[in-house]
Amino acid sequence: MSGSNEEVNLHECLELITRLARHAGKIIKSRINKKKTIEIKANNSIDFVTETDQEVEKLLIGGIKQKYPHHKFIGEESFAAGIKEELTCAPTWVIDPVDGTTNFVHSYPNVCISIGLVVGCDVKLGVIFNPILDMFFRAIKGEGAFLNDEPIKVSGVKQLTDALVAIEFGSVRTQEFRSIVNHNINYLVTNAHGVRSAGSAAWNLAQVARGAIDLYVEMGLHAWDMAAGDIIVREAGGIVIDPAGGDFKLMNRRILAASSSEIADEVYSKFQQYYPEHD
Repeated sequence: MSGSNEEVNLHECLELITRLARHAGKIIKSRINKKKTIEIKANNSIDFVTETDQEVEKLLIGGIKQKYPHHKFIGEESFAAGIKEELTCAPTWVIDPVDGTTNFVHSYPNVCISIGLVVGCDVKLGVIFNPILDMFFRAIKGEGAFLNDEPIKVSGVKQLTDALVAIEFGSVRTQEFRSIVNHNINYLVTNAHGVRSAGSAAWNLAQVARGAIDLYVEMGLHAWDMAAGDIIVREAGGIVIDPAGGDFKLMNRRILAASSSEIADEVYSKFQQYYPEHD
């Protein structure tokens, strides 16, 4: 039956999305320093979408559909346009065409294409590509994680005092959310070795996987921000959990990725929690 787990050839899928992502990356790179056509997403004055986001998603989904017409998709721009797909057991591509759109708008180089493939509700394959810096991260479940074909591993840092931490301010501007984020940032700034805010969830997760960041936590993301990074961090030997300490769930819009279970266990109970509506 079409769409069954056995029929998904992950290496074939990786080959396809590598080609498509590199093609899309050329488009992004050619436009990073040019004036962008910007739309503001409904109800959020700081959440942008550009014509490049829409064009890249169309290119990626179109290329995948041509080869795998029965596969499903969860994509940022189609979601924004009101097309909401449920996560089922069918092979599902979870795509953020330009993760770090605000960075892209400002010509800031932390811009990534993020593509995850979920089969049987489990992320099996992930690609994160920063075309500006030419850094291509990939992982297939059970086969390790790679950056530009070189194997990568998490740092293994075990305590917050030694950790370089990634955290974002988020695009939600309610008083409740700001208060929670400010509390969590204050805790990390006070206790960590250093704190960085790169403006892209996919980039932060990729940096955890390669050992450059030791802890990343964010609440209020979407599945397309996290799917590829989830598998890449795990395959690099890292830990991915819910920020309250439970199991990570792709559609719950929350993530804590860490270099070790020790650091994850140390920090999660110190965070104030924000629970957004599920995707």
